[in-house]
Parts: sequence; structure tokens; C-alpha cells
Amino acid sequence: MDRLDAMQVLLAVVDAGSLSAGSRKLNAPLPSVSRKVAELERHLGTRLLVRTSRNIQLTDTGRDYVDAARQIIAQIEDAELRASGEYETPTGTLTVTVPITFGHDHVLPFAFDFMCEHPEITLNILSLDRVVNLIDEHVDVGVRLGELADSSYYAVKVGDFDFVTCASPEYLARRGRPSSPEDLAAHDGAVFGQITEPGWIYQREGRRLEGKPNVRIRANTATATLTAALRSIGIVRLPRYQVAGELQSGALVAVLDDYESPSFPVHLIYVRQGLLPLKVRVFIDWIAPRLKRKLKDLGAFKPN
Repeated sequence: MDRLDAMQVLLAVVDAGSLSAGSRKLNAPLPSVSRKVAELERHLGTRLLVRTSRNIQLTDTGRDYVDAARQIIAQIEDAELRASGEYETPTGTLTVTVPITFGHDHVLPFAFDFMCEHPEITLNILSLDRVVNLIDEHVDVGVRLGELADSSYYAVKVGDFDFVTCASPEYLARRGRPSSPEDLAAHDGAVFGQITEPGWIYQREGRRLEGKPNVRIRANTATATLTAALRSIGIVRLPRYQVAGELQSGALVAVLDDYESPSFPVHLIYVRQGLLPLKVRVFIDWIAPRLKRKLKDLGAFKPN
């Protein structure tokens, strides 16, 4: 029995929550995964998992063994990184995940400049509008919009963003300009994602106010919502960074400026297990100040 391989299989099963989910995560046959866990238990002479029809539970001994196995795997990975030189020189593949629109417009230009300065690094970009588990998907650095739900990540805050309510001049000429959030009920809207009660949230003089347009278009991408606004279909509410160019050119006009929008943070996040590879540290040190300055110039953020 390859004990290191058995440890990795066990960790995959525990992290996935079941033997079947672990087999899918490993892309390995379920009988093979089950057999390796059973062989490890026989080798240790104790039960590590309590198997049910839907999931698995760690025994007390299993919990201790899993903690030790994680440390062993992390130490081996550290040793491999040291041997490959990733702690001494910025080299190797750097995997970065970014939100699609925000990443393409504001992050990737700096990332490509970084590549020119560091020819020994290969960049792997994952553009995804979903929350990515950095460990499970082997990601080095993530750009995260909004509050951080997972406190296990290390994070570098680059600023905050708010939302702006806006519409095309043609739409406002045709339907009028709302003067309060309550006025949105008389307007058509193009909405990114779901809009349910209470709708769009605003603040003014410490008061919380709500507004909800008549939804004419609901889209699962912010880009589609923006296109609808430019075609004068309705009012939209989007991150300020996404419509900065359209506001500057006059293609869109901000409304309800007297009402504040809740702000949300933006972080660069990463996992640190042992020493941090130099490629990750160098990338964060490079992109964080540039991203702050760029977004400050756009008027989209309130940097720290």
C-alpha cells in the first residue's frame, strides 16, 4: 500500500463529504477509492470513518489522523516547491481567478504587464463569476468582490466599491427621472441576477430606503444588463466600476445621486500553508498598489 497516496485519497473523501464525492473529485473509480480507505484503516488497525448511506463522519482517531495527514502533505508540497526553486525565485505557473467583467477590465491588464517583467512565470487565468475554493481548484490568488465568507484565506484589501443607479438619456427623456427610490416602482428595470423583496437598498441621512423597478429584463451577467440600459430598455443598478466609461461619455446618466449605496470590499485572497511561494508574493506586491491607483482614477473605489 502506498501510504502517501492513501492519505491523499482519505483527505479528498473527507473534504468532499462522501466516498462517491471523493471519487468524483479524484476522477477515480468509487471501488478503488473505497478500497484504499479500507486498506489504510486495516494498516492502522482502527476505524477512521463512519460510513452512512449519504455521507461520512470522522471518528476521534480519524480526526487526529486527518490533521496529521494534512501537515504531512503540506510539508511534502513545501519540499517540492523548495526543490523547484519557487521559494527563491519567482518561477512556475501562477493560477489567478478573477470575476469576468471586473477582471478583464481592471485586473488582467496589470497581470499581463507583470508577465512581461517576470518571463519565468506562466499565468493561468480563470475568469469566473462564482466563488472559487482556492484549495480545491489549486488557485494561487483570487480577486474577490464583496464580503469574505471564508476567514481561512489571507487577504489584502484593495478598496471598496458601490453601486450606481443609471439609465440612458433616451429612456429618461421618455419616462422621466426618478427623484426617490420609491419612484422606481413607476419605471422599467433591467436586473442582474434575482430581485426580490426588498429590492434595491439605499441610504440617506441614516435611513434605509428601498426601491424596486418593474423588471423587464433579468439577466445572469452584468454585461447583458448594461447592454439593456444602453438600448434604453430600463433603469439599471450596477457596480460603479462597470459603468464608469458610460457615465463619463454620457451614454448613461446617474440617477438618485442623493441616495447612498452600500459599499462592498474588494480583496486579493490567497492560501498560505508553510512558506509563501515567491511568485505569489511578488504578484500581490505588484498588482495591489496598481489596482488601487487605477480604480481610484476611475472614481469607482474608496481606497484605504
